[in-house]
Amino acid sequence: MHISAFGAAFRTPDLRKKIIFTLALLAVYRLGSVLPTPGVDYAAIQRCIDVVQDNSVYALINLFSGGALLQLSVFALGIMPYITASIILQLLTVVIPRLEMLKKDGQSGQAKITQYTRYVTIGLAILQSTAILSLARTPGALFSGCNEQIIPNQGVWVILVMVITMTAGTAVVMWFGELITERGVGNGMSLLIFTSIIATIPSQFASIWGSRGAFAFTMTILVGLVVIAFVVFVEQAQRRIPVQYAKRMVGRRMYGGTSTYIPLKVNMAGVIPVIFASSLLFLPTLLVQLTGSQEGWAQWIQQNFGNGTGSWYLLTYFLLIVFFCYFYVSITFNPVEVADNMKKYGGFIPGIRAGRPTAEYLEYVLTRLTAPGSLYLGLIAIVPVFAFGFLGVANDFIFGGTSLLIMVGVGLDTVKQIQSQLQQRNYEGFLN
Repeated sequence: MHISAFGAAFRTPDLRKKIIFTLALLAVYRLGSVLPTPGVDYAAIQRCIDVVQDNSVYALINLFSGGALLQLSVFALGIMPYITASIILQLLTVVIPRLEMLKKDGQSGQAKITQYTRYVTIGLAILQSTAILSLARTPGALFSGCNEQIIPNQGVWVILVMVITMTAGTAVVMWFGELITERGVGNGMSLLIFTSIIATIPSQFASIWGSRGAFAFTMTILVGLVVIAFVVFVEQAQRRIPVQYAKRMVGRRMYGGTSTYIPLKVNMAGVIPVIFASSLLFLPTLLVQLTGSQEGWAQWIQQNFGNGTGSWYLLTYFLLIVFFCYFYVSITFNPVEVADNMKKYGGFIPGIRAGRPTAEYLEYVLTRLTAPGSLYLGLIAIVPVFAFGFLGVANDFIFGGTSLLIMVGVGLDTVKQIQSQLQQRNYEGFLN
């Protein structure tokens, strides 16, 4: 967004309030991410973090919480339970007719699905907080190689208060995300993830500078800039399907006769497939970490999925991104519904008959667009890993491609929303 547009956003009172409201909630979110849960020995936690700071497994675990999880803070679980619950509900929507009917019911049905997602989120938060605290009670279980007593008082009521606090923290984070979406600027959940990721970037850059020197640091910045430029270029690409509306008489007034288009982006799914794939691949590592198992399967997961750079990890990651890209596009864009709405209002695609042929044409175009879009997402997520690995900074700059993709994608989406609201207010001013 241009500097003038940014200034115009702050000169617009209503939009300025939304931006300040969003920034204030993000600031409170970061404050809660470093505020320790009652009953935790904060000094012992910091000493243990210093012991495992070079372990890429812990850096991976901390990715979406912005460093909050290992500190056992109030917002330790972050947005992860909500993301997991959203994945579960979206998958169940395909297989459970009741949920599919709710999805088709419009706003009321979506509100019901959102309510179900909240309930599942709270349930997952209780399970995850209980599992993490059960590990934290044993010295060396949560932090490998650190035998500090993280929770000095391990009474039942103390543990219960900690579980309630961390679960309530998850509920508050979920509420923050919904508030930002409704009253602020941008998608609330995406902005919370964005904030968590950028909170860890400075420390990663400092680690690269300190351990690898100025050359590796400069090359890392250059690789990041190239990836950002490529992401921006592809995110703006779209296929415009021309649509014409026939003239029709309603009463004594003539409607229609206009031309417009349906913008189909190359990357229709945005950063959602990357977030979903990252969340799923985060679970095996977390399972091994929570169970502390030394069995063969646990060692295999630790070796191939623990550092985020293994060949099995990258292959699985790529395939999951492609799958979720197709899956998410299929549930968010319904060609049959679009074709029916066009036919209802007298719209048609030149050279294509209205109704079923239009739906088949849209599905054909969408499938061809999703193929390069999914490959683009997968490559952007894994190619920087090879580049950073070649520079020797892969362990310092954990999840480099994913972090950059999420940051740029969320940033572009937020900027577009600000610009669209500016344009809307300009139109309103012109009409008035």
